[in-house]
Amino acid sequence: MDSSLHELWQTASGSPFNPTIGKGSQFLVGFSLLVLGLGLTGSFLLNRTLASISYLGLPASLAVAYVSST
Repeated sequence: MDSSLHELWQTASGSPFNPTIGKGSQFLVGFSLLVLGLGLTGSFLLNRTLASISYLGLPASLAVAYVSST
């Protein structure tokens, strides 16, 4: 191993990973984002204009993509 990689490995072992969203609230946050994303998607489908892509379509796709990636 490279010495810098070894030093990084040793440093990382001393600092545990603390997630931003705690284990007890992951379902609530994920479900809320999914409902928000699906609601915005439905709202975007009812009003498909070029302007609504920026304030409805993009946040909806980001919310659904974040939930599906976790």
